[in-house]
Amino acid sequence: MSGTPAAPRGVVHCADGVAVARTLEDESVDLVYLDPPFNTGRRQTREQLRTRRAEDGEGDRTGFGGRRYETERLGSRSFEDARDDYLGFLEPFLVEAQRVLAPSGSLYLHLDYREVHYAKVLADGIFGRVNFVNEIIWAYDYGARPKRRWPAKHDNILFYAKDAARNRFNAEDIERIPYMAPGLVGPEKAARGKLPTDTWWHTIVSPTGKEKLGYPTQKPLGVLERIVSASSPPGGLVCDFVAGSGTTGEAALRHGRRFILADSSPEAFEVMRRRFAACDGVVFREQAEVRLPLPLRERAGGEGPAAGEA
Repeated sequence: MSGTPAAPRGVVHCADGVAVARTLEDESVDLVYLDPPFNTGRRQTREQLRTRRAEDGEGDRTGFGGRRYETERLGSRSFEDARDDYLGFLEPFLVEAQRVLAPSGSLYLHLDYREVHYAKVLADGIFGRVNFVNEIIWAYDYGARPKRRWPAKHDNILFYAKDAARNRFNAEDIERIPYMAPGLVGPEKAARGKLPTDTWWHTIVSPTGKEKLGYPTQKPLGVLERIVSASSPPGGLVCDFVAGSGTTGEAALRHGRRFILADSSPEAFEVMRRRFAACDGVVFREQAEVRLPLPLRERAGGEGPAAGEA
């Protein structure tokens, strides 16, 4: 007996993210996360390596306990990260994000020190300064340490509401963190932990860890899970129009949300195809061709709880 095909849980597009966003209806999305290139002025490259144990005195690197290992280079992925008109590149993404977000929806714009201040002025003009909610600092401690300035060890994430008075923020769904001085708050509070502040300490994706997919600028799943759980409803629709390795989609699936991902890079598309290959209900499209690829979630009154009421 035939029935209506099940709606996909996620759609991955190999296409320009702005073009994909323009296929979506107004106010149809609960959360947009954007992690565009940071305009570093250099080519971003991630080497893919495989190491195997070598005999003593052989190999090209030393590991824990003095053990020797031989490295095999499997390949690399890279992209050019330099634009003369960065704000001109970014503006269409912000305009479309503001249009497609539901009244209770949120934008998280992930940048670093190079462009975040200029992008904040641009986003204020599109979303309105009154709808700026937070600047989140994602702090980490990895990589080179220059000797002529303070080492840059954080990214900036700008959090905007479509409408600050109606914005959804699921405070009770956010994974809590330990108190720095648990003895000062009592055993009950210490056991429960506290809500994270606007400064998030979280390691980068380890170059040798299981999470690594070999994609340059891959972001940690833990950071995206916090964003998804805080700013989207169960069953809601999460979009990432500069999706890279697809971490936003995996965070959405883990928390019972649906997703639309887009990236114009064929390399990114192949990384995402492998990432979601074993996931039921994820479909792959090589162009922005379908309007409303996922059905809209039923909304009671068209809005979520106001900030602080979740």
